[in-house]
Amino acid sequence: MVRNWYTVHWIPRSREVGQSWTSSVVSTIYSLLYSVPLVFQLKPGVVLCNGPGTCVPLCISALMLRILGMKKVLIIYIESICRVETLSLSGKILYNLSDYFFVQWSALQKKYPKAIYLGRLV
Repeated sequence: MVRNWYTVHWIPRSREVGQSWTSSVVSTIYSLLYSVPLVFQLKPGVVLCNGPGTCVPLCISALMLRILGMKKVLIIYIESICRVETLSLSGKILYNLSDYFFVQWSALQKKYPKAIYLGRLV
């Protein structure tokens, strides 16, 4: 049996619930400053995220690896099951930046043609 085959890394949240949009910019930049060195060190093959704002700095860091030609990181985004009619802010940001963009409601797939709908995933 394989043990300890993963490591958990902590990064600060991009935005707290109810946090103002103005201060969210600062906290997102702060989160990005943690994410870039981590992603550049780990050079993941895939970034799989499911909706919270914290995934945006990680995905931007992964895109930087791709743009700099250091590694092609596959970005897979799964929109929150709570998003029935509209995308979350994270979803709106990552809709055109992700390689695969999944939604969990067919109505969203109709509004966003790049989205993939396979039913409930998370």
